[in-house]
Amino acid sequence: MIRKATAVWQGSGKDGKGHLTTASTVLDKTQYSFKSRFEDGVGTNPEELVAAAHAGCFAMKLSFNLQEAGFTATELDVTSNITFEEGTLKKSHLVLKATVDGVTQEKFDELVKDAETNCPISRALNMEISVESTLNS
Repeated sequence: MIRKATAVWQGSGKDGKGHLTTASTVLDKTQYSFKSRFEDGVGTNPEELVAAAHAGCFAMKLSFNLQEAGFTATELDVTSNITFEEGTLKKSHLVLKATVDGVTQEKFDELVKDAETNCPISRALNMEISVESTLNS
């Protein structure tokens, strides 16, 4: 399986602008710029997209882990907070709020740890990864 996205950039780093398009067109010439990356400009940025990918991948991996253990999540709400310092992605801190009937805290923690370590995006990222989770509250 190969997934594809395209970036087009025009101009200098600080004053230029670009857009991103994915093969699925979920992103379709979605703008990004210096301001959307380093300030509060309109558009997306690579770090935000990594955060979305990590949150989505982790949630799906945890869902599969729960299913294999005989549980079904009512909801897995995951936020990835990406730390970007000195031109490097340093950390992804995942905040998970889960609603899952019947699972013990101990089993849940085990399944969360496996998802943290083994979701494909976690495995691809060369940075610190941490998870803060809340079950059924």
